Amino acid sequence: MHFQQIAPPDFLREYVRYFWTLENRDGDVVSRTFRTIADGCPGLLFQQVGHALFYDQTHEPWPRLLLYGQATRSGEAYAQGSFRILGVCFYSTALTSVFGLDADELTDSCVDPDLLSTTQAAHLSEQLSNTPALSDQIELLSAYLLAKVRKNQVLVGDGIRHCLTQLMDSGGRASLQNLQQRLGISERSFQRKFKQCVGLSPKLFARICQFQASLQQLRNQRYDKLSDVALENDYADQSHHIRTFKEFAGFSPYQYQKYANGLVDNFTELVR
Repeated sequence: MHFQQIAPPDFLREYVRYFWTLENRDGDVVSRTFRTIADGCPGLLFQQVGHALFYDQTHEPWPRLLLYGQATRSGEAYAQGSFRILGVCFYSTALTSVFGLDADELTDSCVDPDLLSTTQAAHLSEQLSNTPALSDQIELLSAYLLAKVRKNQVLVGDGIRHCLTQLMDSGGRASLQNLQQRLGISERSFQRKFKQCVGLSPKLFARICQFQASLQQLRNQRYDKLSDVALENDYADQSHHIRTFKEFAGFSPYQYQKYANGLVDNFTELVR
């Protein structure tokens, strides 16, 4: 398989972390299994025309184009034969700041972004299907996202952005009470604003940030033994870390090391 990560244009750097592609050119009939991992970010996927579609555990194919929200748990997807995906990994508040949505409307869910359009212009899926070159597809997607930003004109306050930065930079260990007090609002208002802009409660987002910090340490192999990862990321003990890892990744840290082919950070192939 071939994976590529592409930086967004400057005018989207506030909203898009990166574009990415994953391609399997093998025409084999072996079914490949992928695990989606909670990462605190919404995203967009386009499955290229002329290639196999991914399908879920109920054998329902994924839509050709989908916009997905925050994940609170892991999931599995399958593909058989050759496939090619173009993805967008957004920053946490993009469902609000780009698409003008309440982010919690798409938590653990997805929607065809063409259904969000009120114009009769050619749908994004059709335009991408008629644009074979990857560079042209990214240019088309970038123009589409910029048009959404300009049309919706939804600003996420600096206070929420500061909270997100503090939680991500600290691996989820920043004090939620201190962040709320810095905003000068009640706990209830803090919860409501955060869920509206991010799609998760502050506590759950902090837990995902803590899990992601431990996952990154595993990927980089910066430890002597697995219990060190739990300790250095402020888990109560190794059992607590394992339970959390299973919740957000679908398997234990040991199983991740043994079975995950992590070409894409949070869309990993399982190998046996």
